[in-house]
Amino acid sequence: MNNKAIKKVVIAGGGTAGWMTAAALSKLFGKNLDLVLVESDDIPTVGVGEATIPTLHIFHRLLGINEQEFMAATNATFKLGISFENWRDVNKDYIHSFGFLGQNCWAADFQHFWLKGKQRGIVSDIGDYVPEHLAAREGKFAVDADQASNYAYHLDAGLYAVFLQKLAEKHGLKRIEGRINNVVLDKDNGFISALELTNGKVVEGDLFIDCTGSRALLIEQALHTGYEDWSHVLPCDSAIAVQTKTVTKPVPYTRSIARDAGWQWKIPLQNRTGNGFVFCSKYMSNEEATKTLLNNIEGELLNEPRVIKYKTGTRRKHWNKNCVAIGLSSGFIEPLESTGIHLFQKAIIRLMQMFPSQGIKQSNIDEFNIQTKTEVDSIKDFIILHYNLTDRKDTPFWRYCSNMDIPETLKHRMLLFKESANVFKKEEELFGETSWVQVMMGQGLMPEQYHPIVDLMDDNELQRFLDNIKLTVKRKVDHWPHHLDFIEQYCKAKVK
Repeated sequence: MNNKAIKKVVIAGGGTAGWMTAAALSKLFGKNLDLVLVESDDIPTVGVGEATIPTLHIFHRLLGINEQEFMAATNATFKLGISFENWRDVNKDYIHSFGFLGQNCWAADFQHFWLKGKQRGIVSDIGDYVPEHLAAREGKFAVDADQASNYAYHLDAGLYAVFLQKLAEKHGLKRIEGRINNVVLDKDNGFISALELTNGKVVEGDLFIDCTGSRALLIEQALHTGYEDWSHVLPCDSAIAVQTKTVTKPVPYTRSIARDAGWQWKIPLQNRTGNGFVFCSKYMSNEEATKTLLNNIEGELLNEPRVIKYKTGTRRKHWNKNCVAIGLSSGFIEPLESTGIHLFQKAIIRLMQMFPSQGIKQSNIDEFNIQTKTEVDSIKDFIILHYNLTDRKDTPFWRYCSNMDIPETLKHRMLLFKESANVFKKEEELFGETSWVQVMMGQGLMPEQYHPIVDLMDDNELQRFLDNIKLTVKRKVDHWPHHLDFIEQYCKAKVK
């Protein structure tokens, strides 16, 4: 396609996506590249991506980020999972926690043993067999020396961008202030050659990273890449965000509370609480949604509620010519399972793995797009599961969700679990077996049978097996301090 060596990379846009990209490329590739980031102080970022998942540890290890410094700088708290309230039905709640469920054998995962135990009446809630699940319910947390990183963070997205900006500039990245006025294309091959700013500056480059959010100035407005619309299966298209003063101790999980035409989030930080409401404008007006949110929050408002409009879906190509879309310019699933920042980092790491230092090749572009599409499709199915697998029929929105036509891949996974209790994670998928089991059971789908290998244990052996796992989990969590007490001594915020 283009054998010109990549010497200069231009990142268009800041925010979380832009500064994550800048920090990674400058830290890991900075000595070999001329890196610039173009950002306008006049354009606000979305700034509501305040909940993460455990994969962020991978990104932070790559960049050598100290956890305590990062958390103190971003007013962060710990996250062990998500509490889903009113999703299966009104007043029926469950937790989707991080971590791993019980103990597996070569032929069958733990849920098979638990299911037989349930038939025999010798088990308790399935969450009692996951340390992170029990700790979330008891409000406890600790970082042990030998502990797996089965936890994530609630953070201030704006402060996170500032934290990463300092890291990027320390490693040589140059920030250029200005608003993009025009994207200049090469007449011969249609590649982007430069960005023209409203202040008259012209920023040339070899590779361009589009972090301009849903406006997608480069990947869409300039290159007309196209968008795959998912609103028929993920119908929510609006969000309202507002921050409040904290009035209760922060819990180590995100709260997701289903409402009449969407769901509300509550995200506790050290200095405040992030609140929001995701809803479908076909079933609820902005005014009704704002009233619903304000009637269901605690504490004094710290800012005015603002409505954010979006369309669920994904870009048809995430890398097109010499432009890679990272962040909301790449697409938007929705914030339900906190996958936004994960997708940013996966795109960044994927780009670095396939970095076109000796020139842009179509094979790299195709592989990047195939891997990205596979991952976002699997996440899409997992999010659809929450909406479609529900007993709620009390409002037009929930009746639509429970009756909508879902992807065949999701139908297969649900049927497989129902008929055999089996869940299999493909290598390129984000969510593992424990996540699928917790959400499918939490939403009311119980398997009809378990694997016959479980019957090799008699009832006494099975009870000892289950009780031992439960006791081990309880002993571990019993030694953990309260979530807030641990934060106070481990990563107390510098400025609240």
